Amino acid sequence: MQQLSRESLRNLLSPVEPPCISLYLPTHRHHPANQQDPILFKNLVRAMEESLKQKYPVRDVRGLLEPFQELEANSLFWKHMLDGLAILGNPGSLRVYKLQRTVKEFVVVAESFHVKPLLRYVQSADRYQVLCLTRQQMRLLEGNRYALDEIELPENFPATLKSALGEELTEPHQTVATYGTGPTGSAMFHGHGSRKDELDKDTERFFRVIDREVLTRFSRPSGLPLVLAALPEHQPVFRQVSQNPHLLPRGIEMNPEALDQERLRVAAWAVVEPQYLARLAKLSDEFKAAQAHQKGTADLSDAARAAVEGRVAVLLVEADRVLPGRIDPTTGAIQAANLADPQVDDMLDDLAEVVLRTGGDVVVVPKERMPSSSGLAVTYRY
Repeated sequence: MQQLSRESLRNLLSPVEPPCISLYLPTHRHHPANQQDPILFKNLVRAMEESLKQKYPVRDVRGLLEPFQELEANSLFWKHMLDGLAILGNPGSLRVYKLQRTVKEFVVVAESFHVKPLLRYVQSADRYQVLCLTRQQMRLLEGNRYALDEIELPENFPATLKSALGEELTEPHQTVATYGTGPTGSAMFHGHGSRKDELDKDTERFFRVIDREVLTRFSRPSGLPLVLAALPEHQPVFRQVSQNPHLLPRGIEMNPEALDQERLRVAAWAVVEPQYLARLAKLSDEFKAAQAHQKGTADLSDAARAAVEGRVAVLLVEADRVLPGRIDPTTGAIQAANLADPQVDDMLDDLAEVVLRTGGDVVVVPKERMPSSSGLAVTYRY
């Protein structure tokens, strides 16, 4: 399963070898509701097969269907769902994304991937990551205000002290004994002086490795705020060595191993929410200032033309707002239409797709935080 980020979304917008299969379905976390998920998936795969057979030879169809059928038969895969599932496949490639928000069931075969259901998921302003860190190991989680789930780390990720330092690990770590825990939950080590100094050096080196790997593999691609969950004595050590610009100044000063997932989510959102509100306020103020100097707009026609010209720096989109119709990707001309037409989509999603393709930023904002009533707010580059 791949990690969905701004970077991977932009990659999905790039041209790829067709046919491109895009399949979405709502899923369930718990039994018995999750028993219907593979059934719905099977039905969607059948619909996809019929669509492929209308245009492609049976031999090619068989190869395209094979990875989907392998997923269908994987009972372990279906036991660990979140709230939504996106599967995008083309010749020689399959991308599977588990989502913390539900999606509508949908399957389409086309010349490019259908990524609109992913746009608002990736660009929603309430997403964040949590680094749970002790001197022996780490975990990484991703969430929003409603959910928090552990990220599946790559096999070669140095998530433990031993795997991170290897032969450089100080010998006392191999044999040192612990005798209970202190009042904050930290281990009390037998030994003094140089041994403790060596253990502290190992901890700092381990934290450096974790900081570098998390920044390179997760924070930089996703751009998400990072909350540090660690004991009070470990917070300053990690922050001193960290080069991660996404690390929030406030963290969760508790032993992360003592918190279940829900308590961790509540604590993380308490840290993230003030930053989230401050960011939305800043984006709103910047838009209002730009609009006052004719460097911004809340008009869809103006925004669409500017987007195809590559002039949009930031697009704010109202969450859950839908404007049925089409945007011409060449001219930016808009055409309102009935959403019941299967060829009609949401113009706000079309606009967001164009802005991302031209290197702009898209942020999905709750209705009550939008600086306009039109469903969008655009700040121009020039």
